[in-house]
Amino acid sequence: MGGSSARTELERRATRAILSYAFFRWESAVTIAMVILLVFFLPQPLPGWRWWFWIVGGVLAEAAIVISSLTDPEVNRQVVAEMLRLQFDVKALHQEEYRAAVEKALEYRERIETALRTQRRGVLRDHLQETARQIDDWIANVYRLARRLDRYAQDEVIARDMRSVPQRIKRLRRDLERETDPQVRAQIERTLRDKETQWQHLQQLQNAMQRAALQLESTLSAMGTIYSQVLLIGVKDIDSGRAQRLRQEIADEVAGLQDVLSAMDEVYRSEE
Repeated sequence: MGGSSARTELERRATRAILSYAFFRWESAVTIAMVILLVFFLPQPLPGWRWWFWIVGGVLAEAAIVISSLTDPEVNRQVVAEMLRLQFDVKALHQEEYRAAVEKALEYRERIETALRTQRRGVLRDHLQETARQIDDWIANVYRLARRLDRYAQDEVIARDMRSVPQRIKRLRRDLERETDPQVRAQIERTLRDKETQWQHLQQLQNAMQRAALQLESTLSAMGTIYSQVLLIGVKDIDSGRAQRLRQEIADEVAGLQDVLSAMDEVYRSEE
């Protein structure tokens, strides 16, 4: 799924989450309860009043609650933040360092959203809102990266092979030096080649995971830098193009993270 379609799907889910929140707000519950009570116990408080007027009033009140929920920046921030925390469940990660990394990324996102709300409406704010949507792609890639690193750290088979394969190669080489039977030597040579190929793949996987761990650390540092830049941006900076450069920096980071994920997937599949 591409970045644009991913953002569109995220926005759809965010809208659904906000609508769900609106319908389950305590104000909605009170409105519904009052309408029911009024319909049954006060169906005609005035001459010419019809009982279903209460229902119409309740529908209008509920519509106002929904509209206020959709347009309230603070409600939007809280609902979307909670939705992202449910989507990127840190409890699914076994390693504390990767749970902490995802938590930190989510915290940066919330802080950036808070900083954006302090900006006055205008062209700059529109640019920064688009920047925030790019960060959602960034968070998704951070979580995917953390999941793969966590999976690697938990993989007992890989850990076992990392220990046993080098030892087996050494034994096969010793056996080859001592063996004089041509057929046995040929079999040892085939087995040795297979083990050396396996060891090369294991080393490639280990190197890919080391690079990925460093990339995760670098990404969090970049998110911290972006947060600082968002705080520093002012309306006067729109002419200098700082907001556009900020978006490009994030796009580059997202693309770089995607490249690392693709490389990890390719190397990991070779071991399966």
